[in-house]
Amino acid sequence: MREIRFREALGEAMSEEMRRDENVFLMGEEVAEYNGAYKVSKGMLDEFGPKRVIDTPIAELGFTGIGVGAAMNGLRPIVEFMTWNFAILAFDQIINSAAKILSMSGGQIGCPIVFRGGTGSAGQLAQQHSQTFESWMANTPGLKVISVSNPYDAKGLLKSAIRDDDPVCFMESEVMYSDLGEVPEEEYLLPIGVADIKREGTDVTIVSYNKMMKVALQAAEELAKEGISAEVIDLRTIRPLDYKTLVESVKKTNRMVCVEEAWPFGAISAEIAYEMQKYAFDYLDAPITRITGADTSMSYSPVLVDAFLPNAARVVKAVKEVMYVV
Repeated sequence: MREIRFREALGEAMSEEMRRDENVFLMGEEVAEYNGAYKVSKGMLDEFGPKRVIDTPIAELGFTGIGVGAAMNGLRPIVEFMTWNFAILAFDQIINSAAKILSMSGGQIGCPIVFRGGTGSAGQLAQQHSQTFESWMANTPGLKVISVSNPYDAKGLLKSAIRDDDPVCFMESEVMYSDLGEVPEEEYLLPIGVADIKREGTDVTIVSYNKMMKVALQAAEELAKEGISAEVIDLRTIRPLDYKTLVESVKKTNRMVCVEEAWPFGAISAEIAYEMQKYAFDYLDAPITRITGADTSMSYSPVLVDAFLPNAARVVKAVKEVMYVV
């Protein structure tokens, strides 16, 4: 199987869907003439032209509203945000229009649209450009939320998101666009709402998503050196969340550690912990532990950036605590 970069996987997904369906188009800041802020849309303007690959002003509320209106009228827009931090300006359109129009119209008007871009920290970008938004979006009924960790999942799930009849928030990471991964030449789709077991294990379940999967897998490698077998699950889809896979894993391992970059209050891991104590309580031999970002805004200092983010050492320590080997 060939290896391609994360950005190339996303670009292939969009191009394939645009060739398949003339109603699909891409819009956002710098997506056309500049080939995308992170070169995800490289070459797409040349192939599809300026009516289907559209550069927008720096006005997220405005161009998101245009995309939502287009989706309500039968088109399938892909709205790219340079970062989800900038999408805050467009939350009115995403949350009050896209997510609610199917319900408000009594099922008469749908909104098949994909909102995509980078989420989370990306180095020394400080407080206003380092926020993680999966839990924000997942808290809104009517939105589907996908957060990917590798090129294979990125392509397969983005194609499914574009074909989906509901609005989908597609979360990427700016620091992963150059990551290499195996992606098939032939077309494939991945189902929305299905988690993936990236590493089988028997002693503890580690749950994560997006770039924190690297931390989870690194921790699993370190734990294996000490004879601890960790099962690592990539959520991939945040809403709808695949509780079945999580419960089945806990039945096997009897312990769970959740790892995410977001702030701890109201985080995805908090929801998972609640659901697991409800559906898998009898199988748990220890309380579920959460490793999250610090409960403060991200600073510019590289020392404080490192202190804010979860790391493999913290995960290893948490696993040992739930296994009572510390």
